[in-house]
Amino acid sequence: MGKIDYKLVKIADNIFEIARTKKMSRVEGQVKSFDMIVPARVYANDALLEKIKTDLTLDQLTNVACLPGTQKFAIALSDAHQGYGFPIGGVAATLEKEGVISPGGVGYDINCGVRLLSTTLKDTDVKPVMKQILNALFDNVPSGVGSSGTIGTITPKDLDDILENGVSWAIKRGYGWPEDAKNCEENGRLEGNASKVSGKAKSRGKSQIGSLGSGNHFLEVQRVAEIYDEKLAKVMGINEVNQVTVMIHTGSRGLGHQVCTDYLRTMEQAVRKYNISLPDRELAYVPGNTPEARDYYEAMACAANFAWNNRQMINHWVRQSFSQVFKKKPEDMGMELIYDVCHNILKKEEHVVDGKKMMLNVHRKGATRAFPAGHPKVPDKYRSIGQPVLIPGSMGTASYLCVGQPKAMELSFGSTAHGAGRAMSREAAIRNYRGRTIANQLEQRGILVKAQTDTVIAEEAPGAYKSIDQVVQVSHDLGIVKKIVKLVPMGVTKG
Repeated sequence: MGKIDYKLVKIADNIFEIARTKKMSRVEGQVKSFDMIVPARVYANDALLEKIKTDLTLDQLTNVACLPGTQKFAIALSDAHQGYGFPIGGVAATLEKEGVISPGGVGYDINCGVRLLSTTLKDTDVKPVMKQILNALFDNVPSGVGSSGTIGTITPKDLDDILENGVSWAIKRGYGWPEDAKNCEENGRLEGNASKVSGKAKSRGKSQIGSLGSGNHFLEVQRVAEIYDEKLAKVMGINEVNQVTVMIHTGSRGLGHQVCTDYLRTMEQAVRKYNISLPDRELAYVPGNTPEARDYYEAMACAANFAWNNRQMINHWVRQSFSQVFKKKPEDMGMELIYDVCHNILKKEEHVVDGKKMMLNVHRKGATRAFPAGHPKVPDKYRSIGQPVLIPGSMGTASYLCVGQPKAMELSFGSTAHGAGRAMSREAAIRNYRGRTIANQLEQRGILVKAQTDTVIAEEAPGAYKSIDQVVQVSHDLGIVKKIVKLVPMGVTKG
């Protein structure tokens, strides 16, 4: 078909829209017509929009707008870029039963997510021992492609327990504190059924419990660079500039990837079974009231639980690593979990559409939940200020701690951007950057990087990503989130 020049209309600052229309797609060698049942929305400034236009994001977004049962609009957030089926940085909410469920709207790394720990340490405490901290993190937290955890024998019953109970498995075994669960989205658990996860997926996951993985996953020691709202920052444990925090970014590893792979095959078969015509085979879906949809949701929930458990165990080893270096207990260094958010998830949530409350299948693909103050899903600790929202930057750039705002419920089904968003593929980054050069440049700026290979550093070069400052500013200006704290890196370990 070739690349289509979509007519984007600016309807307000940072809001662009493609009106409902018929779109043509090539399906199995034939050109077919599909109706967009909702408009396609892009939340971006002019500079970010130009980057979004360089790949197939808009084509994928308008395909999503054709999915049965989609409500209000298909959404691309300010970090959007081309993904599998859905654009990454995409949000779509469909009617719970009559609407559809699509694995492409979640992605392969189910519940890839971010958590942030506070400390009472200052940058002046940490900077002299930064190399020791990175070495301890690198030694204590397994990382890299196919990396294995360090927890000994895991029985099939243990694995099923993890898949169905999430963070509680780790906490019960001493990998963390009871209050950690309260500061995780969904308390670190969705309702899953381990029997819906294939043996192959379980086999891939069994050896990877408690491992960081590769790619854009990281452990980052940060300092507070700016505080925009001191009162709200204090509620979240951020008390002053130059306070040190630690950010953890990883997901469900090979298990989640296999769950997605398995159910994409299931959906492709179901597409023929239910005589469904797709604008893109990567958008394979089934109606929400079908057995295939229920099975996928329960398996996806298990993969999400695996990811929450993963981050919990890494959380424990981060605390241990700091204890090794500083010869203090984590409690004495104030190493509390501020919050844990997921992106790449499907949630069944109640939202208001055209004045009516309804249950929806909210697909967040590279998107972070951003519920406002007063929402019952926000933990008691943060109910008065809104859900903490973590938006990490690329290696060497800032990350942001925000809170959800009321406008998010109107504009984005309570969602915001999940990070800087790639502006360049990993392959292009490797062609354009040299890992050792990037590491040296970052060290000159006072940022130490430790990775398995220089290739990983090249893949994740800051120049391969959009501007995190612009991405977050768009969400702030739209009233989707409110910026509270800006964090900048001091040291990073990558798989």
